[in-house]
Amino acid sequence: MKTQKLLVVCGLLVTPVLLTGFVQGGDKKKPKNDVCAGGNSQSICSSATTCGSATSPCRVDIRREGSDSASATPEIPGSKSNAPFCVKTGTTIIFTSKSKNTGFVLDFGNSSPFDAGTAITGGADRPVSLVAKKPGCYSYSVGACTAGTIYGMCGEDAAQFVVSAN
Repeated sequence: MKTQKLLVVCGLLVTPVLLTGFVQGGDKKKPKNDVCAGGNSQSICSSATTCGSATSPCRVDIRREGSDSASATPEIPGSKSNAPFCVKTGTTIIFTSKSKNTGFVLDFGNSSPFDAGTAITGGADRPVSLVAKKPGCYSYSVGACTAGTIYGMCGEDAAQFVVSAN
C-alpha cells in the first residue's frame, strides 16, 4: 500500500515537469483560425465571443482530446474548443479541467497577458486564476495529460484569445 501511495505522489510531482518539457519542446503549433496574424484581432470581439467581465470570471476548460490533442474551451454558450475568444482588461480567467485526473500546461512564450512570465500549470483538482492585464492578441500552446493512461497520455494544440482594453 505504501508503494502505491509513493508511486501516486511521485507521479503527481513529476507530471507537471514532464508536461512543461512536452509543451515547450519542439516547434510551436499554429492555431487553426489565426486571428493574431491579421492587424485587427479585436474585430472578432462581440457579446457572443466575450467571456467573463470585470465582476464575473471567465472559466476556460482544458481537456485532452483524442490521442494527441488538447483543447481550451471558454464557458461561452456555443463556444467550440480552441476557438479564439475575447476578455476585457481586468477580467479574471480561471483555467481548470472538468476532466477527472487531468493536468495541464499553458505556455504563452515571451508574450503573456498576465504578470506571470512562466508556463501556467494546473489540473482538475488545481484550477489557476489569473487577471488579464495587458491588451493584445495572445497565442498559446495547450498541453493536457490524463493520469492512468498508457498510450497517448498527453495531447497538445494551440489556441488564442484577445484582451480588449474597453
